[in-house]
Amino acid sequence: MSGEIGIYTETMAKVYAAQGHWEKAAEIYRHLLTEAPARKELVDALAEVEKSIGKESHKDSEQLVLLFREWIQLVFKREKLNKLRNLKEKI
Repeated sequence: MSGEIGIYTETMAKVYAAQGHWEKAAEIYRHLLTEAPARKELVDALAEVEKSIGKESHKDSEQLVLLFREWIQLVFKREKLNKLRNLKEKI
């Protein structure tokens, strides 16, 4: 990380944020705030990035729930299919 600090600029943070690399943008904004804690525009930018991180995390959770529901449905369908196969063998 120390080698990258040279490119820790507000512009670079904006570029990362525009590309959706929220964690990297937040890291840069936090670093810039250690050097200039009174800059309100950096505080505001960091708040926006952290808000986006929260939204992304929520979206990931929703997708995980949907995948889990689909997996459960597939498990039940497989169980029914196995019962049908067993019934077919008996006939």
